[in-house]
Amino acid sequence: MTPQAADSTTQVNTPSLYDTDFLLWIENTVACLQARKFENLDLENLIEEIDSLGRSDKRAVSSYLMRLCEHLLKMAFWDSERANCFRGWDSEIANFRAQVQEQLDTSPSLRPWLEKDFLKQYKLGRKLFLKSSGLAADVVPENPFFSLDQALEEDWLPPLNSLE
Repeated sequence: MTPQAADSTTQVNTPSLYDTDFLLWIENTVACLQARKFENLDLENLIEEIDSLGRSDKRAVSSYLMRLCEHLLKMAFWDSERANCFRGWDSEIANFRAQVQEQLDTSPSLRPWLEKDFLKQYKLGRKLFLKSSGLAADVVPENPFFSLDQALEEDWLPPLNSLE
């Protein structure tokens, strides 16, 4: 089809390499970058992928923080299960802290994001905790009773609150 014959009603969109073979697209993009053949780059999709990497890191660190808050709440408030589940909860807390720390080690600029997102993730963790524990919502503070620094501190555990 000649350029003159192509119009919006007859133009056929051929799928790009990005759409048909993502891994090959990555390999080609890396090769173009290494060879400094910038004119051959699929800039639109490259920009989109780089931007999505940042969003992905933010989602991951937020998810780890939410689960960390959930387990800290289990430690603090779920008295009836604490004796049987302490080791598992403690292990999960250590795991989520390690995951958050790994993200922060590779991307320190995520720290301000985490500070901004802390209240939201606490509230989501609280919601998960209340669902799994069956405890009344008024038993657990709606706002964090611990700081982000405490939550991330290797040996810190919340004070135990007796409900029974």
